[in-house]
Amino acid sequence: MMKVGLVDDRLIDLDKLHGIVESIPTVDIVFSTQSAEEAYDYIKKKAVDLLIADIEMPNLSGYELADIIHSHALDISVIFVTANSGYAVHAFELDVHDYIMKPYSKERLIKSVERLLEKSSAAQINGRLYLKQKNDIHIIQKKDIVFIERSGRSTTIHTKQNQIKTYQTLNELEGELRERDFLRSHRSFIINIHYVKNFSLYAKNSYTVSFEGMEAQAMITKEKVDFLQQYYF
Repeated sequence: MMKVGLVDDRLIDLDKLHGIVESIPTVDIVFSTQSAEEAYDYIKKKAVDLLIADIEMPNLSGYELADIIHSHALDISVIFVTANSGYAVHAFELDVHDYIMKPYSKERLIKSVERLLEKSSAAQINGRLYLKQKNDIHIIQKKDIVFIERSGRSTTIHTKQNQIKTYQTLNELEGELRERDFLRSHRSFIINIHYVKNFSLYAKNSYTVSFEGMEAQAMITKEKVDFLQQYYF
């Protein structure tokens, strides 16, 4: 089931959204609110796969919610449903799934959500990562990745079982690891926060990262430690 959150400060528009979305099979509405601040609390807990939001709302706007999702690389898709066309260009810079203008038809919104469901199903293949190795492609489960290290011109994927080398850059791999579990902790490292055991001060603005059941360590900046404390723990 795709977990969906709805937010619109106008009750009549929120009721319309709710009525349409609840009619879609394999979709579960986990919250429906007129408060963007309440929606933000759900987002921080990663309680949703899709956020459908108005843009212009008092205090916190739908655009700001989408910006939080994009800048923190949260694995949440966004559909804007709005009466304002002025945000369209900026919205797609945030990689939103769709931008629907009010008034809209039931079919228009359903088609957008179904397109996302199809896209998610095709891309999921149960969380696999395809690694290029010269003439070969190595397939591993994302959940098995403990951390990734860039050294020189090669990258090493440290999994629970072994190490795999690839020439793909961290930027390329970061684009494939949009899940909330993964964090670009340092210019040379991506870590899976579920395996983190502790941080040890290494220098004024950096720490070493130790992992459960593994001797190899990664690095994390103080800025990213602060980010983890605020948004994850």
